[in-house]
Order: sequence, then structure tokens, then C-alpha cells
Amino acid sequence: MKQIKFHEKIEKFSFVSLAFPPVVFTWLPSSHLGSRRNLNLAEMEAKEEKEKERNSGKRKRRGFSPSHSDGNTVIFPLLLAAALSRSNTHTTLVKKCLTKFLSHGQPIPTPFLSLCPLLLNSKSPQIAILTARILGAASLMSFQMNQQVVSDSPTLKALISLMPPSHKNMIVSMAACDALLDLCSTCVARHRLLHFSALETLMFAFLQVRRSSILISLGTGDDVNIASLRIVFQRGELPVLLLSAAIILINTCNIEQLRKIPSKLSECFSVFLKEVWKEAHKQMLKGNILGPGQGMSLYFSSVTINNLAESIFRLSINVDQFPALMPSEMVKRRIFCFSEDDFKRFILSQWEVLPCVVRRFSTASLEAEEIFASLMQTLCSKEFFPSALSSILQGLTSCLPIDSDELDILSFLTEVRNKLGCPLINEQDIRVLRTDNQLKQEVRFFEENVDSCFVKAPQILCADDILKFEEAYNKGYTIALRGMEFRFENFALIADGLASVFGQPSAGANLYLTPPNSQGLARHYDDHCVFVCQIFGSKQWKIFSQPNVQLPRLYDPCNIQNGEGIDNSRADCYHFLLNEGDVLYIPRGFPHEACTHYSSPDGSAGLSLHLTLGIEVEPPFEWEGFMQVALFYWNHTQHQHHLSLKSLSGILNAMSVKLLHIVIGLISDSDPTFRKACLVAAASLESDANNWLDLCQKTIFSNLIEKINRESRFLEALKSVEVAIQRNEDPFQRIRWLRSLNQEGESVEGCEWVVAPSGVQDIFRLYVEYKEMAETVFMEVKSKFCSQDICFCGEAMTSSVISFLQERSKKKKKKK
Repeated sequence: MKQIKFHEKIEKFSFVSLAFPPVVFTWLPSSHLGSRRNLNLAEMEAKEEKEKERNSGKRKRRGFSPSHSDGNTVIFPLLLAAALSRSNTHTTLVKKCLTKFLSHGQPIPTPFLSLCPLLLNSKSPQIAILTARILGAASLMSFQMNQQVVSDSPTLKALISLMPPSHKNMIVSMAACDALLDLCSTCVARHRLLHFSALETLMFAFLQVRRSSILISLGTGDDVNIASLRIVFQRGELPVLLLSAAIILINTCNIEQLRKIPSKLSECFSVFLKEVWKEAHKQMLKGNILGPGQGMSLYFSSVTINNLAESIFRLSINVDQFPALMPSEMVKRRIFCFSEDDFKRFILSQWEVLPCVVRRFSTASLEAEEIFASLMQTLCSKEFFPSALSSILQGLTSCLPIDSDELDILSFLTEVRNKLGCPLINEQDIRVLRTDNQLKQEVRFFEENVDSCFVKAPQILCADDILKFEEAYNKGYTIALRGMEFRFENFALIADGLASVFGQPSAGANLYLTPPNSQGLARHYDDHCVFVCQIFGSKQWKIFSQPNVQLPRLYDPCNIQNGEGIDNSRADCYHFLLNEGDVLYIPRGFPHEACTHYSSPDGSAGLSLHLTLGIEVEPPFEWEGFMQVALFYWNHTQHQHHLSLKSLSGILNAMSVKLLHIVIGLISDSDPTFRKACLVAAASLESDANNWLDLCQKTIFSNLIEKINRESRFLEALKSVEVAIQRNEDPFQRIRWLRSLNQEGESVEGCEWVVAPSGVQDIFRLYVEYKEMAETVFMEVKSKFCSQDICFCGEAMTSSVISFLQERSKKKKKKK
């Protein structure tokens, strides 16, 4: 019923209501086509009329004038008769009938579609053009008309076949492409076009007629967002139409459809899109924006910056352009100068426990120098630093933040598509700041120069802003650039290799340039472990003891403000001076600060350039997360033994598993071990000849299982659920990420852990009503889970858990 009302509303508002446009494109109806196209068609019609006048054997047909018709229903029989005739006289009649159809602006009769393939393939270009225009106008008239047109396969195929242009049918191709763009106003139509390979046809046709250097500027659209600026072309109307239609369909594709595009075609099309992108990015930075009334002789396409950026990203998904992972042994040896014994010592005594520094004086440090030299080469030579920073930054674009549990990259693109393609955004991609020595507070450069950014929300940095970075540097400001792993291949190689060493989904890479005698960030701690790699110059670091025994979790609020909560009198404050090639490890939760001096120990300028590699330990990769995953898979293997969920005992059994998930979270809040990183997915396990890391992980797992068995409290868990209900909170919110475990989407009886808020209340009432029985069932479930030999001896369960973690890690890497 709702769908019928929606369709009625679509029909009521006709052209205004274009259904479901996920990409912001605006297309005028065919009756509002540009003067150039109308002129070309008029010239062709006049030429044909003159040829007919010279043919004395032809005369006008009597007894019919389309202007006297009673509408499309009356015209159609004449059109049918004329279309089936092959005489030139009837060709003229067909054109007059089609012109009348187009001028009425009314729904076309259903039988008209059966004639469309014949009319579209007519030898007369005017007939094909008029037919295409009628189909386009009809598809914009209502949602139902749009679906009627795209449901007719022969018509759709005939329209697509007109795409490849030639010298004889260039105008026909433009009309057909216009009609496709009109059809693209609905999601269903776009998917139908993809089904008939319209995208490949459009891309191939565009590559045939594309012209170089056709981009001239950017123009304002309906949105003030800079990413919605429309790309303005200097010439080539047909290429612009083909490009626009292709971008719409590319941004509609799912992963499978993207993979079906021939790799060579995708690669060639991407090359052109990147050329357009470079020019568009340059115009954005310069602020060359054409406003209304400007550039009247130019083509204001409906292709926007964010549409273009999304298409480039989507096509890159299908290209195997990422370097192979750096082997874990190479990462340990080249970056950290670790032998196997060194790495073992680090994991057992330093990892998430104490800071430490690796100095550059082993033979392996020569390989480390190669790594840092390649990073320096990626940026620029040190002689030109920091003056070359502006040229580097002007070529970069914004990297939008992605939630840690976001695995579907296309879903992410859909959510942020109106922000894609922006230049660097202040405080998101780059920070320019210093710490006031007296106030011990951070000062932002662009807050002192508030008028510098030409867009206030968000603060998008233009070319003039970027040129001021050298001025900021000379005033003592540190320039911090985030997301280096998304911007340069060498950084991505190192970050991914590091993540694989510790079995985590991904690692971040930030670059910090600090001038002499300056401090960038104020004292703070991170919610992730960091490795500070000193690339150039030197820096003095001060690291304080961990103020809390519990390691901070990702996105936990930092409770240390300007050094509050830190006991400066304690002796365990660490001081490290980093020189080129040194690597400093700082566990998460350890407050730290760093500053440069007037000059380095070797007498050179005291500036510093360092790379911070951050390893974010997501919930599934902590030991608490691993125990939650283990419980889920254990329950999955036990589901065939469950009692029927229609019985009280079966319901209590299933509910007890959910309650045990809550118990694990409660125990985790009091035991720091549960927050430590679980390394069961680490690449080091695969190359561990002595299995020391494997044995270490098994020992931790066994101890945690014993703790769960010993400290599980039914009443405590039940009280936790009651408090959540009273606060109108979801007691399972903390482990919502478990939904991704059910990757195939199947519903397994007894394994559904996601409970609606109303269902939580029902569970609680049931537990209260049958409290003693519920507690007995809970203790039985807990005992079975903890007493069975699942401590890595159940290879099937363990393999499933590790496969899940590794698969999640791979999906996270694809987001880059």
C-alpha cells in the first residue's frame, strides 16, 4: 500500500520527482535541450526536406494533419501504419507523428514501446533522434513510465546500440545518451542498464570520441559544498554526455559488477578520469569557480568533484595495484633491527608494558636506513625540506575518517559521497600547531589566522593557505599530516607489514615536521600503540608512567588534560633522544611529549621529521574480543544439541549464552589482561619455528578461561541487564560487532545474539520469573564452555576464530 501511494505521488509531481537519485545529477527534459543540438537537428531536417522537394515523383499525403489529432491514442495507429511502410512519404509521416508525441508531453501508449526498436534502428537519423527524445521525456514523466520503458528489453538494447558513434550518427548518439541519462533517474533503471552492459558500451564509446584538454574550470551547483562543484568542459558535448552517463553507472555498481568491467577498459577509462581529477583539483585550490551567468559558451556538466572522486575510487577496487605485503621477518629486521630473540624479548617484556628504543647501531640498521631513505625520497630530498612541503601538500586530497568496524567500503562511499574529493581539511587531514611553553597548551595556527580558509565549515585549505605553512613553520608550528598510508605507496607498504607482524587489521602512519626549539603536541597519551621512526634530525622525548592499570580502548575519552593526573615526582619517567634511524616504542596509555633543540648533536639545524606508526587494537583483537568470538563459535558448534527454542529450557539455554557474553565484559572491566592485544592472527605465528608465541597465546587463553569459570556471577550479570533497561540502554551494544561473525547471513537456531530492546525486557522478565531455573541453566552453560577442552585443542573452533580475525583484517586493508 505504501508503494502504491509513493508511485501516485511520483506521478503527481511528474518531472520534479526523480526517484531515488543516489548521485546528484540534474537533467532537463528533452523539450529543454540546448540550442546547439536543436540547430543541428533542424539543419538535418531542412536538408532532407529540400531533397524531397527536388524529387518530383513525391507528393504530400492528403487527409492527415497531426495538429488535428485527438492525442497520442489517435496518432499511434497512423504511426504504426507509417512505420511499417518503407516509402519515403511514410517516413515523413512517422516524423510528424513522433513530433506530435513529443509536443504533447503526455504518457505514451504502451504499444508504442513495441515500435521503438524499429524506430531507433531507422535509417532516418531524425526518426531515431525523435524516438530517443520521447523515451527520455517519458522516463522522466513518472516512476511507472520509467519502469515501463526499462522493462522493455528490445527497446533498451536498441537504445544502447546507438552509443558507439560514427561520423554519420553523432547526433543520434547524443540523443540516445540523453535518453539514457533520463532513464538513470531511478535506481531500478540504472541496474537494468548495467544488466545489459550499458556501462561498458558507454566507456568504450567515450574513449572513441574523447578529446584531450577538455576541462576548463569548475562551476557552482545546487549545493554550497565544495565537493559538489560541477566540472565545466570547453568542448565536446557528446564526450561530456557519455562521461556523465558512465560515471552515474560506475557509482551504481556493486563489487561484482565492477569486477565484470574488462580490466583494460577500466584502466584506460581511469587514466582519463585521473587526468580530469588533477586539473579539477588544481582549479579547486586556485579557487577558479565559475558562477551563474559565466562561461555561457561552455558545457556545465552534471559531473561533480565527488562523483568523479567516487568513480576513480570504485574503478581502483578492481585493479590489483597494491604492493605485496612486506614479509614479517623483513619488517622486524629492517625497521626495528630485531632478530628473532630480540622480537621475543620485546613481546614478552615490552609490548603494552613499557616504552623502549631501538638504536641504529646493528648490522640490520643498514637495511633500516634503506627504508628511511626511501621514505625521504618519497617526500623530497632533505636539502629542500621544508620548503618543498607546499608542493607536496597541494597534490594531496582529503582522506575521510572510517569507523573501525566499517568493513563494507561501498557502503562507506554511499554515506560520505557528498564529501569525497575535497582538498586537505584542517584538523582532519592536517594540523598546524605548537605548545605554548608557559601555558602548556596547544595553539592552532589557523585559529590565529581565522580568515585564511576560504571555506569555514569544514576548514578546507586552499592554495594560499598551504603556501602559509612555511610561514607557520618559521613561527615554531609543527605540521602534522595524517593518513600517510593512504597517500604514498611506501608508507602503505610499511604500515601493512607492521600490522601483519602484530596480527591487527591495519596500522596508521602520520608524519610530523617540527622546527628547531619547538614542541608540537602537548603532553597526551594515545589509545593505540605507536612506533616513532626518526627519519631526519633529532627529537627529545619524555614518557611518563601509565596513570591507569587498564589500557585505554579505541576512542575512549582521554582524561588527561595538560598533564593532569600525572605524578611528575615519580622516578619512572623515561627520557629518550632520538636520532636518525632510531625507533621508539610507546605503549597505549603512556603520557608523552617531545620537543626539538636549537641544533642537533652533530651541529645541524634542530628540526625533526618523524613518522609515527600507530597500531589500533580493535575490540575483536583484544583478548576480551577473542573470548567473545570463541564463545560465539562454541555456541555455534553446540546448536544441534540445543533443546527446542519453543520449550522453556531451550529458551533459557539460548538466553544463558547471551548472558555469558555480558559476564565476559564485566570480568574484562576488572582484569587488565582482557584489554591486551591478542596476537593469534599475527604473521609471526606462521614463521615461529619454536612456537614460543603460539605457546604464549595458549597460556593466556587458558588462564582467561579459568578466570571466566571461576568468577562468573549470574546475579551480577542479571543486575547489569536490569540497570541497562532502567537507563534505556542496550546491554549488548558493546559487542554489536559480533554481527559480522555471521558472514553468510544464515540464521542458526540458538545462535542469534542480537536482541531488540523490547526483547531484552522480555528476557529479563523471564529470568526473574524463573530465577532459580535460569541460574541453574546459566551455570551449566558456563561450565560446558569453560570445562570442555577448547584451549586451542579444539582445532576446528580455533581455526574458525583465527580465520574470522584474518578475514576481517583483509577487509580492513581493502579500504585503503
